[in-house]
Amino acid sequence: MIRRVAREIVLQSMFQIDVSGCEVEQALTAAMAEHDAKEAEQAAGYAKSVLEGVVAELQAIDLKISEYAIDWTVERMSTTDRNILRVAVYEIFFAEEKIAPGVAINEAVEIAKLYGSDESPRFINGILGKMVR
Repeated sequence: MIRRVAREIVLQSMFQIDVSGCEVEQALTAAMAEHDAKEAEQAAGYAKSVLEGVVAELQAIDLKISEYAIDWTVERMSTTDRNILRVAVYEIFFAEEKIAPGVAINEAVEIAKLYGSDESPRFINGILGKMVR
């Protein structure tokens, strides 16, 4: 549960960074303020670690997404979908403590159901599924 909250915080932070160009700490603070204080505090360590990792590996992550997103550029994807994918790709391929692909994909799809469009879960599942085959 706490990692789900952390992933939502990272998604919201990445969205803010994408849209406004704000600094990582500023985006993280704003995203954490949108959640229950106790949950946000518990999720803060993992959220910060993942957020910093995604930002540090952003070019490599986007390149990996581009390889599998046939007929889509990363820039053309919705901001929400793009950032859900970035978090999942980081956790599967780049994180020091890698997450099992099935878990990361499931989490990404569930978050897409909450924050994305009606097509987002299928789109995200398709791209991530191709990556891990």
